[in-house]
Amino acid sequence: RPTIWYWCILAQGDHPSSSRFPPCFRVRAPAMGKGFAIDKSLEANMHQYQIVGRAAPTPKNPTPKIYRMRIFARNVVLAKSRFWYFMKRLNKAKKSGGELLSVNELHDTSPTKVKNYGIWLRYDSRTNTHNMYKEFRNVNINGAVGQLYQEMAGRHRADPGSIQIIHATTIPDEKCRREHVLEMHDKKLKFPVIRKIPHAAKKLRTTFKAKRPQTFVK
Repeated sequence: RPTIWYWCILAQGDHPSSSRFPPCFRVRAPAMGKGFAIDKSLEANMHQYQIVGRAAPTPKNPTPKIYRMRIFARNVVLAKSRFWYFMKRLNKAKKSGGELLSVNELHDTSPTKVKNYGIWLRYDSRTNTHNMYKEFRNVNINGAVGQLYQEMAGRHRADPGSIQIIHATTIPDEKCRREHVLEMHDKKLKFPVIRKIPHAAKKLRTTFKAKRPQTFVK
């Protein structure tokens, strides 16, 4: 059966789960407060995958060359699709005429330590193809690549499908080049206290509270 989408105009204060709408138009209200839910597809949660594959063996080429790639994608399905995108341009191997030997997700060894990341990339603009180098600070490489996609979309209007990450790695402080990364290397770096929180009297302090504490001054 074809999927039919119904578009309704909601009055102010109405919700699609309201009884004002017929049953075919009602949807279940999300569990979050005030009827709003976060669309997971809008989050820049990137994952790093290592994919090994090759073109299918044929009588003409019984041992085809094996390729290994590091792919950044939001899920394993998109990572496999990206792998065959590059394989088709490398040796004209498609998903229907190839095979995957292994698919593994890679994780950082120290995901709680802030590091400098350098990313070399290529992307297609509306006029040409450009090479680019960018630096980011994050606790893991997935977060740095997520920052990259956000910046490329906002600053360069780059389509995510046109971005090809050539290399991404951690870099030491002395090899950083970008100002917004270098300014964070000062050992005496301090941040101003924007909101001063008054301390409660010692006799009123407890380990656990029944109410959520206020972290700002009224």
